[in-house]
Amino acid sequence: MTENRITTLFNIKYPLIQAGMIWCSGWELASAVSNAGGLGIIGSGSMYPDVLRLHIEKCKKATDQPFAVNLPMLYPSIEEHIATIIELKVPIVFTSAGNPKTWTSKLKEAGITVVHVVSSLKFALKSQDAGVDAVVVEGFEAGGHNGIDETTTLTLVPAVAEKIDIPVIAAGGIGSGKAMLATMILGADGVQVGSRFITSVESSAHINFKNRVVETGDGGTRLTLKELTPVRLIQNEFYQKVQAAYAEGADKEKLADILGRGRAKKGMFEGDMIEGELEVGQVASTIHEIKPAAEIVAEMMQEFNAAVEEIKRDKFNF
Repeated sequence: MTENRITTLFNIKYPLIQAGMIWCSGWELASAVSNAGGLGIIGSGSMYPDVLRLHIEKCKKATDQPFAVNLPMLYPSIEEHIATIIELKVPIVFTSAGNPKTWTSKLKEAGITVVHVVSSLKFALKSQDAGVDAVVVEGFEAGGHNGIDETTTLTLVPAVAEKIDIPVIAAGGIGSGKAMLATMILGADGVQVGSRFITSVESSAHINFKNRVVETGDGGTRLTLKELTPVRLIQNEFYQKVQAAYAEGADKEKLADILGRGRAKKGMFEGDMIEGELEVGQVASTIHEIKPAAEIVAEMMQEFNAAVEEIKRDKFNF
């Protein structure tokens, strides 16, 4: 495909971005996706400052292509993370879970391209006003922490694209080239893909979690814990425990007590499929095997281009 606003902004071959997922997105995955023509992202939300430094240094050695770091704004050592990102000259930062005004100007002063993740038009407009270079608009289908309004990707993308001037990256429910094309027809300039890369060879997710994602069927995930932070989970024993608490009328404090600390690490990184928090999107039901990240990128782009050719052949000209 030819260049567009996203490939130009990031200096990449394809408008395909790998999500910066905690416990799943280390330097191996980020560098593999960048080397394949997409934009790889290191997920810093699960990393201590010294660990992030190590992952950035290794990523720079593994690829000469652009890559990014995902930076949750609520991370307790965010100032250390930002200092490391600036010192090591990371070219692109994706911020999330907070006010983009807080750090965007500092990052941009350092010559860094800034993208913010949002789940509503309201916050897309706020992000544009804050000076970010692009936004990721994440629909209800997405895995992990999610928007509270349950707005689907196919609804959110055109609503945002119509109202803002900066590039729009669609996320949530995208695991194929056809889904990529659908969101771009609706106004997105590119896509961000998370769940499909969880099951890549290079993902730092535990093999138990990768296998569980592959086994997840239709309706196998649910959005829950809205009182804390909405999160989409595979329905394992921990999820059932949360549902039982709801049935008993549990309040916010009780739910926080059940969640505890480190439960996402326990599930996704350490491989506890019973008591762990297993964050993945609805698209998991369409993922059937573990394969190298480069193959995932190539397959998605081949399917994307084939779908474009179908449209050119007037398949939909009724």
